Amino acid sequence: MNSLDWAVLIGYFGVMVAIGVWSHKRVDNVSDFFTAGGKMPWWLSGISHHMSGYSAVMFTGYAGIAYTYGVTSFVTWSFPIALGIAIGSKLFAPRVNRLRSRLQVASPLEYLKNRYNLSTQQALVWSGMLLKIVDVAAKWAAISTLLSVFTGITLNQGILITGAITAVYCTIGGLWADALTELGQFVIQLLAGASMFVAVVLKLHDRHIGFFDAWNQPALGGHGKPLVGPYGTVFLLAFLFIKLFEYNGGMLNQAQRYMATGSPREAERGARLSAVLWLVWPVVLFFPMWMSPLLVHAQKPDGSDSYGLMTEQLLPHGLLGLVVVGFFSHTMAMCSSDANAIAAVFTRDVAPVLSRQARAWSERSGLVAARVTTVVFLGLSMAVATQVDSPTFKDIITVVIKWVAGLMGPIAIPMMLGLLRPLRRSGPTAALVSWAAGLLAFWLVNYPVNWQIPGGVPLQYQVSVPLAVSLVLYVVIGYLKPEDTPERLAIIEQVNSDGDAAAAVPVPSGAGDDTLGASTQPS
Repeated sequence: MNSLDWAVLIGYFGVMVAIGVWSHKRVDNVSDFFTAGGKMPWWLSGISHHMSGYSAVMFTGYAGIAYTYGVTSFVTWSFPIALGIAIGSKLFAPRVNRLRSRLQVASPLEYLKNRYNLSTQQALVWSGMLLKIVDVAAKWAAISTLLSVFTGITLNQGILITGAITAVYCTIGGLWADALTELGQFVIQLLAGASMFVAVVLKLHDRHIGFFDAWNQPALGGHGKPLVGPYGTVFLLAFLFIKLFEYNGGMLNQAQRYMATGSPREAERGARLSAVLWLVWPVVLFFPMWMSPLLVHAQKPDGSDSYGLMTEQLLPHGLLGLVVVGFFSHTMAMCSSDANAIAAVFTRDVAPVLSRQARAWSERSGLVAARVTTVVFLGLSMAVATQVDSPTFKDIITVVIKWVAGLMGPIAIPMMLGLLRPLRRSGPTAALVSWAAGLLAFWLVNYPVNWQIPGGVPLQYQVSVPLAVSLVLYVVIGYLKPEDTPERLAIIEQVNSDGDAAAAVPVPSGAGDDTLGASTQPS
């Protein structure tokens, strides 16, 4: 990178901070900070939902998969996400929106105290927050890996720079700042992705390799096969189920985008827009990665540096800075939205349980607590990010695929399926047992069992078994031990009933059997 590239990068950081400062004026209370007061237009919600769904891991971990295996990177990643969101646009988006408009909650997990009980809510809350710290840490490590390729700075220095800039704008501006910066980041992404696509096509043309002839090159042997290596049919089906839950609210930040729109209908439209973007745009981003074996030789065994090396070789200064900004836009979009989601969960679901004082917070005190929690979460995730390449976590893609995909299902299933009428019989017992058994299954298949099998447990089973165990137990226990009390049924009806103009009603009190005196403040 030269001075022109640095100017582009510094200018981008300045614009992000400016948007945060401007958004600060639109945040008057906790509802504005966490759900944009329910005033976000559907198209902004859809773009924000899309941008908050992936990060620089795409340009490192998934670039490595594309470099090694080819189009399976799309078939087993962005395609299942697109399909999962399309299904969720009908199944989950309207119901998640009604959590805010009908039950007056600001956190996606806030309703669980009354849908199940306090113990169930706290189990899901704490495990979800811990998983999010690891997830976001992988994103910091990914963008820092790319930054080190271009600038030579260390991993820890990159983590500190990106984390500090993100903390400034998302802490002062809340969800409005997240969404508006994601809109700007989306525009940057379009320019950067298109520039890289054109550069690769022109380079192939210079080598007298046609668009379709490239797939016949020896260096791309097998790259056109949709399912190869560890990414087979079982992995694809497992990932489809995982992404159905994860990208419709299971990882919390996407749920906020549904909650932020004015009505269930707008949440559905925003989800459909996000699904279309996931189906179309990654093809443009992935094409240079699929062609990368023809143009560069990766230095890292997993090929995670291939996209960065290719960018340095093909793009002139200025455009190189724009692509680096594109890397940042992905990561900062996801990490800022995650930070906002976790701040909502902590201030709405954890602090009132731990402290009597927190239950009586004023709007101003709650807003201060939300901002402090955002900074603390980002700091913790940055600290963990320095350990991503340690023996515990191994590499970036291992964290994202194995840990996040494998652990997300047990946490998300009680939250997401608890919204649906057909599963109204599943209560606290079904939720807690399915959660605990899923986590136990993850540990077993990834460690004791994995160590006993020559070559280890295949990746598809490492990520699918925990989800399958949780899903089956949640459904079966609900039928064997129904716990559909009138209070719980009332909540389910509120998030399932039609009539978007119906008056909002407060969350029923006393639905859980161990509330410990905690209360939920209306937003």
